[in-house]
Amino acid sequence: MSFFDKIFGGKEEKPEQKSFWKKIESEKDLAEAIERSYHNKVAIFKHSTSCFISKTVLRNFESEIKDAGTNADLYFLDLLAYRPISNKIAEDLDVTHQSPQLIVVENGKAVNNASHQNISITQIAQ
Repeated sequence: MSFFDKIFGGKEEKPEQKSFWKKIESEKDLAEAIERSYHNKVAIFKHSTSCFISKTVLRNFESEIKDAGTNADLYFLDLLAYRPISNKIAEDLDVTHQSPQLIVVENGKAVNNASHQNISITQIAQ
């Protein structure tokens, strides 16, 4: 990997999946996340793996979570690989699609969402 790839993220770079993320890769995974929101707050991070801004926001958010922690269940969606699921999230939760985007879900409904540099652990705490 070249120096510039390390800084800006090369095309072959796969995002390192942190252990606290639960992946959403199917409608079943999404349904389980929404069902879980009736028992615990859920946060869904929609990430574009080809976007430098999205990579930067993801890294910053993961650092916040690592340092501060949260009681919410954290879900991760690679929206390029699973665009139909991303569309379903927007439709089912009545939230306009953004990328990157953090959607907080309680009792089956989106209670907060943020995109780009507005994504922060504070969205989960509100």
